[in-house]
Amino acid sequence: MTRPLEDYGLIGDLETAALVSRAGSIDWLCLPRFDSDACCAALLGAEQHGFWRIGPAFHGWSHRRRYRDDTLVLESEFARGGNVARLIDFMPPRDAAPTVIRIIEGQQGQVPLRLELSLRLDYGQITPWLEPREDAICAIVGPDLIAVRGPIPLHSTGAALSAEFTVSAGQRLAFSLAWAPSTAGMPPALDPERALAATEAYWRNWASRFAFPTRWRGAVVRSLITLKALIHRPTGGLIAAPTTSLPEVIGGSANWDYRFCWLRDATFTVGALLNAGYHDEAVAWRDWMLRAIAGSPDRLRVMYRVDGGRHIPERELPWLPGYEGSRPVRVGNAAAAQRQGDARGELIEAMELMNRAGLPRPTQGAALEQALIEELESSWHRPSHGLWEDRGEPEHYVYSKVTAWAGIDRFLRNGPVDLDPEIRQRLARVRQQIHDDVCEKGYSSRRGHFVQRYGTEELDGSLLLLAPSGFLPPHDPRIENTIAAIRRELMAEGFVLRKPRSQAPHEGAFLACTCWLADCLGMQGRHDEAGELLDHVLAVRNDLGLLSEQYDTDRRRLCGNFPQALSHLALVNTALGLSGPILERAGG
Repeated sequence: MTRPLEDYGLIGDLETAALVSRAGSIDWLCLPRFDSDACCAALLGAEQHGFWRIGPAFHGWSHRRRYRDDTLVLESEFARGGNVARLIDFMPPRDAAPTVIRIIEGQQGQVPLRLELSLRLDYGQITPWLEPREDAICAIVGPDLIAVRGPIPLHSTGAALSAEFTVSAGQRLAFSLAWAPSTAGMPPALDPERALAATEAYWRNWASRFAFPTRWRGAVVRSLITLKALIHRPTGGLIAAPTTSLPEVIGGSANWDYRFCWLRDATFTVGALLNAGYHDEAVAWRDWMLRAIAGSPDRLRVMYRVDGGRHIPERELPWLPGYEGSRPVRVGNAAAAQRQGDARGELIEAMELMNRAGLPRPTQGAALEQALIEELESSWHRPSHGLWEDRGEPEHYVYSKVTAWAGIDRFLRNGPVDLDPEIRQRLARVRQQIHDDVCEKGYSSRRGHFVQRYGTEELDGSLLLLAPSGFLPPHDPRIENTIAAIRRELMAEGFVLRKPRSQAPHEGAFLACTCWLADCLGMQGRHDEAGELLDHVLAVRNDLGLLSEQYDTDRRRLCGNFPQALSHLALVNTALGLSGPILERAGG
């Protein structure tokens, strides 16, 4: 039953999220948290792995949908002849139990509908007991209790619930699904109409804080709302995506779990939030980061759980056939234990961006920054797994070296004014040493451009971040030649590939890289070209304004985990950077 990713919309309550298909089927839902087990996993398999559909009882109906303006409330409309019904899907920002509410509303005539709900916990593997209780039917497995409520009788067939009914013009029927620990009793029932009004008000109030003038306002606000939905409100951690194992290549094995918080995305996250005016979220992310790393920066992880937990063991789920047969399906992510040379530099850049934005530097932040600087000083020369987390042997990636340079550079330019002069001089020597090393070993004189890693002449999309980092001016011939080479050799249908085809022959274009190219063109004063490139990215969003990690230029469809925070972060940063003065990474 796999559908194109373009068919899905996102709803969420700031602690977890669900994907809703154009046909009105919730095919992915993890409860109670983003990184919890899925109870609806049809996205990675079939209906037998869990789904909840409300839609027309027979074929032949047209479908339209939209988000209510500046909210995460999703409306889907089913029409045939003069008969129209509207399905309203949302999750109230959580004050009590995580709850999905679905309101079906008759608009015109009469619409015959069918409800089908099949919960399968442990990622589609475990069938729950169904038990009538009070005003609900409860599905129970081990620690989980899910209460299903509705205004009409739901018929049980095995472990599935269903109902056929007709909604008439002016009629509204509300159904809900709420989670609670199985030992804690029933989750409370919410008033659906009050919850809807409160949810709309929450999102509109939040979106109204965006006041940056830009001709891409609609796209930016939708991306910001998507990013907000991926921030775990209790902790401030931003997950990379709410899904796992959506393939980078359809039918391939590059299927990773993205429901965790990556440190490498630090400056993209902080920059987007600060420039868009969302300082509270930037501070919450910083505080999450400080708790996660704590007093052991030497044991820094690539990624953490939303609560800051360090251990993310990776395992395969053999009972799930995968999205369009893309196996294996994985949960957890072994890349958490890799050494990424860029993470420390990115963190220092992020903290210095916040300092330049006027946000107070906490005591723990200053201590962490000092410790990270010491780590960079002693370890910048070591190989790592790079920005793309390749699972081979560590290499000397150019971007990783440049972020080490940038971290030390920001610390020297914007860090403590009372820094010991001897330390300042020593760090300045290290900064120059890194710069010289990259220019010597990371640049191909024969090809005339920077390279992916030492000892090779291949390009890499991450090289587009050299100019924004301030490593060299955007008009330096080496930067200009690298950008020109990427446009010549790493482009497909107007999008940027993150790696050469020789390394990833079937992989789609990486959407964030395309935004990074637009950033470079904007820095060079080529604003019209940059705007056209951003418009090219916007054109492949789905009808709800959502982007995945990559775009398959052969199949002309989105691929990779969805929706992808890094793609939306890049969109926001590029749109704002092309619209007026912003807080830039390389700023002094």
